[in-house]
Amino acid sequence: MNKKDILEVRKQLSKENCAITRICGCYVTHEKEKKLEFTKAFLSLGEEEIFKYLDILKKTMSGTLGKNLMVMDFSLEAEADGTPHHLLRELRKSKLQDDQLLSEFYDNIIASYEYPENYYIVLVHSNYDVPGKSSDGMEMFDASDEVYEHLIVAICPVNLSKAGLSYNALTNDIEERVRDWIVEAPMHGFVFPAFTDRSSDLHSTLYYSKKPDELNPDFIEGVLGATLPLTAKDQKNAFDALISDTLEDECDFDTVKTLHENIIQLVEEAKENPDPVVLSKPEIKNLLAKSGADSEKLETFDNEFTDIVGEQERLMANNLTSTRSFEVKTPDVVVKVNPKRTDLVRTEEIDGRKCLVIEITDNLYVNGIDVNK
Repeated sequence: MNKKDILEVRKQLSKENCAITRICGCYVTHEKEKKLEFTKAFLSLGEEEIFKYLDILKKTMSGTLGKNLMVMDFSLEAEADGTPHHLLRELRKSKLQDDQLLSEFYDNIIASYEYPENYYIVLVHSNYDVPGKSSDGMEMFDASDEVYEHLIVAICPVNLSKAGLSYNALTNDIEERVRDWIVEAPMHGFVFPAFTDRSSDLHSTLYYSKKPDELNPDFIEGVLGATLPLTAKDQKNAFDALISDTLEDECDFDTVKTLHENIIQLVEEAKENPDPVVLSKPEIKNLLAKSGADSEKLETFDNEFTDIVGEQERLMANNLTSTRSFEVKTPDVVVKVNPKRTDLVRTEEIDGRKCLVIEITDNLYVNGIDVNK
């Protein structure tokens, strides 16, 4: 599932294109008690409710692919009968009209989702009639290829509004505001099955986490049963350790700077491609060689990659280095450089000491003040 696939499905989450047939909800207290359960035809809701729910569902398909949006695959074992994957298939097949399946699904979430406060589970069923495409890429709405039948799930925190004062128009007075329980933007959610190459993909799911480094692995295992990928932070940490352990004493400024430049170039070249740049073990090894790593050092790379990252793991390029800045850091100084102008920074030995040298080509500002160069 790439950016283009995600945008196509997300586009259906509007009043004009809405393909949602049914909505279900379950309000869970901090004591893991089901306080409310309901199921309704989606379009039977009031107009304002529809818009609010569509906003919530859009959030579960928003963000950066590879960071807070992750495509997760299912193993063959995970798709067997009696697994979370099997329950999701049955829910989809039932079009959310089987109360027993819904209750089992809510119980799975409550058992595995750790959250200290109240939360609200939103679950919808949708049928997207996928339009065909002509040879020139134009959509043909009268030539549907298939119906993409899917579920979207969002888990939203429910918090008490803040205490305060408000104007009461009935009494024409400033009074204490009535505090309400507010359903907030989702923390986690998923789309099942995934929509890959404009078609249903039962072997994967699109997972959303508001905070990229808090994927909630217990929830993924208990409710999805999917293979848990490395978070964006874990990928960066693994990559940093891999480079340091492989290059050892040859892990110098110039090699790391060149490596950064080469990764940035890969990301830039693929900017128009909806698929993210994903690097396998051989591709990262080639990047290191291209960046000036010694061939003798690279002899240990394969073993280091297997030990640190994992034999079959692949890393996303935009998780390995910042596309916004190139950072040079010591215990006392932090320098951030435009990633496209790393040529302005170099190391140099001055009076017997290793120094960081920054070329000044334009105005120089110190604490916001324009100073003489």
